[in-house]
Amino acid sequence: MRSLSWQEASAKQYDVIIVGSGFAGSILAKQLQQGGKRVLILEAGAGAGVDYGQHLSYVRHFMSATAKTPNSPFPASANAPQPEVTDVEKITPGQPSCKGYFVQMGPQPFESNYTRRLGGTSLHWFGSCPRMLPQDFRLYREYGVGVDWPLDYDELEPYYRQAEAEIGVAAEVEEQAYLGIHFPADYVYPMHRIPPSYLDQWMQQGLRDYRLEDGQRLRIQSIPQARNSLPNAGYNQGRGYRVQGAAGNPGQGQRCMGNSSCIPICPIQARYNSLKTLAQTEVEVLTQAVASQLELEPGSGRVTALQVKYWATEQSSDFIPLRLSAPWIVLAANAIENATLLQASAACGQSGELGRNLMDHPAILSWGLAPQSIGAFRGPGLTSTLVNYRGGDFRRQRAAFVLEIGNWGWSWPFNEPNDSSIALIEQGCYGRDLRQRLGATLPRQIRLDMMTEQLPSRFNRVEIDPRWRDRLGNYRPVLHYQVDHYSQAGMVFARQLAVQLFRQLGIEDYSQYQPSNPGYFEFGQQGYSWSGVGHVAGTHRMGKQAASSVVNSYQQAWQHPNLYVIGCGSMPTLGTSNPTLTMTALTLRTAQHLLARSS
Repeated sequence: MRSLSWQEASAKQYDVIIVGSGFAGSILAKQLQQGGKRVLILEAGAGAGVDYGQHLSYVRHFMSATAKTPNSPFPASANAPQPEVTDVEKITPGQPSCKGYFVQMGPQPFESNYTRRLGGTSLHWFGSCPRMLPQDFRLYREYGVGVDWPLDYDELEPYYRQAEAEIGVAAEVEEQAYLGIHFPADYVYPMHRIPPSYLDQWMQQGLRDYRLEDGQRLRIQSIPQARNSLPNAGYNQGRGYRVQGAAGNPGQGQRCMGNSSCIPICPIQARYNSLKTLAQTEVEVLTQAVASQLELEPGSGRVTALQVKYWATEQSSDFIPLRLSAPWIVLAANAIENATLLQASAACGQSGELGRNLMDHPAILSWGLAPQSIGAFRGPGLTSTLVNYRGGDFRRQRAAFVLEIGNWGWSWPFNEPNDSSIALIEQGCYGRDLRQRLGATLPRQIRLDMMTEQLPSRFNRVEIDPRWRDRLGNYRPVLHYQVDHYSQAGMVFARQLAVQLFRQLGIEDYSQYQPSNPGYFEFGQQGYSWSGVGHVAGTHRMGKQAASSVVNSYQQAWQHPNLYVIGCGSMPTLGTSNPTLTMTALTLRTAQHLLARSS
């Protein structure tokens, strides 16, 4: 990639301008450039290209941060503000929460965040890459809930394979062929799976004789990950897979070293981020360039230009207004930013679906102490999941979920291992005594995260309001959000399963859900609490008809023939899979379509 000055970007002509440098934007840019297109990426946040020194500065920033939150390595900017998990608070009815970037109208807070910086949220994601189930694409036809996609698993399957190559997925086909997921007969993943943790193996052994209510055995298996492991020699018809090392230093990060900080940052970049893709291109990028409005041609609906605010320094809110144009415009910011920009432009509003159907994967946590050390706080944060309840006929009444076996103890419900360490030090405990007391409890900590399906709802939405703007005068996202009975029922069932598994394994349950928790809810006269997981989706969903969707199956806007709106915002439903792989597959399909239309 090549970083430009605002003067250079203004003076050049491009075939395609892409807003956003995360997963979707960078991968689309690479495909279009390989197809002969001149591409400019606009990134609202800062960033110094693919320089490895920049990455090391992020690592230092992370190491010095008191709270190791997802965005802690990446300095925030008032000119490109981003949501933080520390901004989430319980919402008082009738009183919006204006803490942080989002304006939260409730009744419950939207708890997930993202990064506005070169590379986007790919800088701090977890790396999990399961495929969606075939039944996820036809949820309404199968179970009478949600909506159906305008395409099915088989149409997307070739692009899943391309996506697994682009971001480098480690897994075994034999494990992943379940609940209808299928592969071509000769297919293998680019890399072998990340080995199961000691905790994974301990749980599998302890639950080997356990049966579910319908007599099924528990299916605990490795999760596909975009994390460098051992390349599969059988990949690509025996030619193997070439591992992508760190951006700016490709000799680094060619194997996962188990550094235990995947979120918020992999110190050696063994996990994929979009800077690795940009490093393979000559795509031109303008950072600190906030797209503020689309200019539309009356009658045709074509996008004639992008209004952009270029900010030069963090210390000032002054900006240089730019007007950039190209035959094709692509919005690849994320589901919330795309919807905000489109509403600010009075675009894509005909169906009434723009900004609607905001989704996440609400997760209910269970945590306890195992009867022995299970090696907590080692290696990647997640290596195996229980997948029995990702699909099935029960979805007519309650949400599906995937049970994630967290390797990092109580780091999510609490700030472990920091909390225990600080508490003991405050009690005057130091040296050998401190190590012994921490060693007696921390390695025994166990956490299960039940990541639950959320259905699309018109109530859950992103809006704009002239009362709330950021420092550059752009609209702040105004969010209305709640988790409905369908998802709550799924979480309650998942929590009951966790209680049974803890009992079987001899784990002392420490889980508790307080009314003060932002995601607290009551179900059957008992209290529970959920948390967001960072899977921001919906708001510009795809469909077969313009009357009920914002974009078509290629992510082309129905109302604006030269506009594509891409990313997780196009997904009609989420199922139970982390959305990055599916988003990448959709992006590759869009690239093929755009190249064919613009040739």
